[in-house]
Amino acid sequence: MLRGMNRPALWNPSLLVALASFACGGCGDSASGGGVTLGEEQKGIATYYDANGSGNCSYDKGGDLMVAAMNADQYDNSAACGQCVDVVGPKGSLRVRIVDQCPDCDKGHLDLSREAFEKVAEMKDGRVDITWTPVSCDVAGPVKYHFKEGSNPWWTAIQVRNHRLPIKKLEWKRDGDWKSLRRESYNYFVTDEGVGEGSFQLRVTASDGQQLTDTLEKVLDDKAVDGAEQFAPKK
Repeated sequence: MLRGMNRPALWNPSLLVALASFACGGCGDSASGGGVTLGEEQKGIATYYDANGSGNCSYDKGGDLMVAAMNADQYDNSAACGQCVDVVGPKGSLRVRIVDQCPDCDKGHLDLSREAFEKVAEMKDGRVDITWTPVSCDVAGPVKYHFKEGSNPWWTAIQVRNHRLPIKKLEWKRDGDWKSLRRESYNYFVTDEGVGEGSFQLRVTASDGQQLTDTLEKVLDDKAVDGAEQFAPKK
């Protein structure tokens, strides 16, 4: 059963390239930190669609397809992108990551990948009652910064990936005060004036107020780099 909606088609996740790996002291290679409750249990419904890992959050196709699209209300202008939720349905339970938006879905509704839906319900049912709870994600290594194609010192768009906690805010500075980058619905933080030439600092704020600060050498066009640290969920 397809949800039969018109997807936003302005952003092409294939523009993102493979990650460039850098040393990260103490980050570890095993995914960890998942399952810490981050919010109240929600009641809603689940449907399914032909997910491929990409979507309104501008992620790459492929990879783990235990994913879902969030309803428009709780998508919250991409604030839900990369968030994990534990879903309980009539057949079972599982954890999914939000990679897309479902514009036609009401609050509480999750549109799951086929692969995820069949773990919580019978495919023939198509639409079932569920409960779901926001939780931290199992993640290995540090957060990652992706520069959108076309980024340069005079127009800069940065996406935060590989985060255990939902991202609330991204700021930058070279000298002086921190400046916020504008969050877009396609899951990039943008400054129309750019961040200038040379090295600059980024500060990431998670949904619980934790912050990470990294220094990047320069703006990259269609490239990605690793940060130095990862968020630690508060149990």
